[in-house]
Amino acid sequence: MAEEVTLEQLRAAVNMRASAYGHIFDVLKEKFGAEEAVELLGEATRRLGTDMGAHFTAYGPADTVGLCDAFLGGIPGRDAMFAPEVIERSDARIEIQFHRCPLKDFWVADGRSEEDVERLCRAAGRIDSGLFETAGFVFKGRTWQPGQDGCCRLIVEPGTEG
Repeated sequence: MAEEVTLEQLRAAVNMRASAYGHIFDVLKEKFGAEEAVELLGEATRRLGTDMGAHFTAYGPADTVGLCDAFLGGIPGRDAMFAPEVIERSDARIEIQFHRCPLKDFWVADGRSEEDVERLCRAAGRIDSGLFETAGFVFKGRTWQPGQDGCCRLIVEPGTEG
């Protein structure tokens, strides 16, 4: 029998991930400066996304509707933790606005500066480019910027054959 995971347990696990990203960012920032820290942490999260993208290759390079359904259907605690709004779900593209992000929420609650939250979002957001590009699509999303509501906006378009 599978153990049921509560939303509280899921939040605790994501908070641990956010804390780890924050500590790694801090160490890299101290050693190499803020922008190099974003680049290095971003590359690590892109590689994680590459691993995850292998699960979605059956949809590439053109089944954006199937990809959208599979991607959103696989997010644990999706509505409570991310509040995704599907802006467009068509053969031409998918566009999803996330109105919440537990990583960003953690960094804000942890007292991080708006500048560092933006940097951490940029680095953590590279997971999406790794995922969608590995699955065979073109990723054009963007991460949260100071002054904006919500969080990331994922924009994915069909890739090319071969």
